[in-house]
Amino acid sequence: MESISPEVWQTLLSIGLGIALAAAAGFRVFVPFLVMGIAANAGHLELAPGWAWIGETPTLYILGTATFLEIVAYFIPWLDNVLDTIATPAAVVAGIVIAASVITGMSPVLTWTLAAIAGGGAAAAVQGVTVLARSLSSVITFGIGNFSVALGELVSSILLSVVAIFVPIAALVLLILFGIWVWRRFGREIRNRMPKPYDPLAV
Repeated sequence: MESISPEVWQTLLSIGLGIALAAAAGFRVFVPFLVMGIAANAGHLELAPGWAWIGETPTLYILGTATFLEIVAYFIPWLDNVLDTIATPAAVVAGIVIAASVITGMSPVLTWTLAAIAGGGAAAAVQGVTVLARSLSSVITFGIGNFSVALGELVSSILLSVVAIFVPIAALVLLILFGIWVWRRFGREIRNRMPKPYDPLAV
């Protein structure tokens, strides 16, 4: 069996890194950007060509401010639900950009296609779960439990971003375990919210 070349292996790792970081954007839009910027600035992360500005000092100040404001806003009762309407499309865009900025060894067309499908999809899936969790918390606890939801999202975003940069494969394993837990915990709610197939006999 022919072994995988270092170049191909590096590309696969960068894809895993991109998907994991994109998923982290589903929890918090700016946290993975900030973690990426800090890691790139410190020399622990190699960004794709043309994306070095993410690790520059002025960008870090902007990302730090945006991250702080986002974190604080999600701890304000009821404002968090309002922010979800904005964060959902923003998370998808962030997931695409994040994935494109770290995937290497591929043509621009393939990179952006993969970033849109895998990166945007991962961010959208995670964001959808957080919206569902916050909605259920708002109904069941009248918003009191939303603080715990926001804290869990923040910790998950930071943890997943850091693990993704240093151990991309471990981050993907965490994502799979998270997906299994979500399905077991919210599977019924997710199925109920999915569009039902059209049945002409039911009319």
